[in-house]
Amino acid sequence: MMPPGHVRAPAYLRGKTGEIERVLGEFPNPEQLAYNQPAEKRALYRVRFTMAEVWGAEAETQTDTIDAEIFAHWLEPVAEEPSDAP
Repeated sequence: MMPPGHVRAPAYLRGKTGEIERVLGEFPNPEQLAYNQPAEKRALYRVRFTMAEVWGAEAETQTDTIDAEIFAHWLEPVAEEPSDAP
C-alpha cells in the first residue's frame, strides 16, 4: 500500500534489506516540506540493495546493485543473527 503524503522510499524497496553505502548528510524533512511546514533536518543515507534482494529469482544478474537515497526515519535496523561463538 502507498502511505499518504510525500514518500521518498520506492515501493519496490520497502521491506527489503540493504546496506548503508554512505551518509549523505542532514536535509530538511520532505514530508514536512510537502505540506509547507517548517522542516527539521533528518539524516539521509545512500542504501545499496542487490538485485537478488529486490527482485529475487527474477533478477537477471543477482549481484548487480541499485542505490537509493532514503531518510533515516524511513529505515529499520536489521536484527543481528545470533553468534555461534561462546
